[in-house]
Amino acid sequence: MENPDYYGTGRRKTSVARVHLRPGTGKIKLNGKPLTALKDYLLRDSLVIEAMKPLTLTGLADRFDLVLKLSGGGLSGQAGALKMGIARALLEYNNDLRPTLKAAMLLQRDSRMVERKKYGLKKARRAPQYSKR
Repeated sequence: MENPDYYGTGRRKTSVARVHLRPGTGKIKLNGKPLTALKDYLLRDSLVIEAMKPLTLTGLADRFDLVLKLSGGGLSGQAGALKMGIARALLEYNNDLRPTLKAAMLLQRDSRMVERKKYGLKKARRAPQYSKR
């Protein structure tokens, strides 16, 4: 039988992460290219820790190879989307992890989006500088 493939989709801001967990040793393949460490892509340790939270929390970090496809947004949004995608894929692997992941708020989508720019303003809320004369 072929190795099982556990899939999860995560979203944050305008980023989308498609995550495939496959039994393995912790190798990472991102957007079709092999990575030695996730830090090579996310660049900041804080983002790597945030993204890998579901795996470290459940103690399964070295049990799966990650096949990731990230698109949209910036690094912070992609890290958040990756976190949710991994958590959802872990649920597909073992539904008994749900209480642990739910308690850590890893299954709830962060719905905050950028507020749109309004006409007559410089940004969403920033008004042009007031001039008395």
